[in-house]
Amino acid sequence: MASEFRKKIFWRAVVAEFLAMSLFIFISIGSALGFNFPVVANKTSTRSQDNVKVSLAFGLSIATMAQSVGHISGAHLNPAVTLGLLLSCQISIFKALMYILAQCLGAVVATAILAGVTSSLPANSLGLNALSEGINAGQGLGIEIIATFQLVLCVLATTDRRRNDVSGSAPLAIGLSVALGHLLAIDYTGCGINPARSFGSALIGNNFENHWIFWVGPIIGGASAALIYDFILAPRTSDLTDRMKVWTSGQVEEYDLEGDDMNSRVEMKPK
Repeated sequence: MASEFRKKIFWRAVVAEFLAMSLFIFISIGSALGFNFPVVANKTSTRSQDNVKVSLAFGLSIATMAQSVGHISGAHLNPAVTLGLLLSCQISIFKALMYILAQCLGAVVATAILAGVTSSLPANSLGLNALSEGINAGQGLGIEIIATFQLVLCVLATTDRRRNDVSGSAPLAIGLSVALGHLLAIDYTGCGINPARSFGSALIGNNFENHWIFWVGPIIGGASAALIYDFILAPRTSDLTDRMKVWTSGQVEEYDLEGDDMNSRVEMKPK
């Protein structure tokens, strides 16, 4: 931990997570709120939310941010992804905690700014995740687990350096996975699959009803994806004890970058 703490590139990565998360939340939730504003030409018209538009906004914003800061922080932008990479022994516990803190703070700041921008919107939910009518807590939890599972599995698979068959864009693939999760889950839970994103709306909107679902579901889904990928789908040959040392020392060689050398990826790369 001490080694990571002293590295400027480590704190640069934490700041990148905060900034990218802020932009991601503002753009994606902003797209979901936009349909509620009155139609100028016909104020009596009632518009319904376009799930495809919102799903694409979430997916494309993740892909854009991953392309923009992936070389700095790995662009986790999701505590469930961070947990998956932690269980995959790719990041330290200290780094995981700092990333999750930065992600939650970024989500809160972005949602607060969005609240000011959309202050004229009546009954503004600020993108609050909630169970749809007819969906109970257990069903909502199941949806969140499955949607998050496919996302974290996609992250682990597309960023696995052992693969030589991936010729496309990893950020785009991950963005499409986020969009896919939203296409599935929006009608059931509003689609959390990202505890930090759910926390920002709940905190600023001061509504924590069933909020535990949007932490427990992604945590179970992300952890399951990491364990299944690492031990069943694509087992690693390195000794588990050696890999677990990363939890305390971090990927030391990844942080041995003095000055402003930004040519090496910092994260989302297994050893």
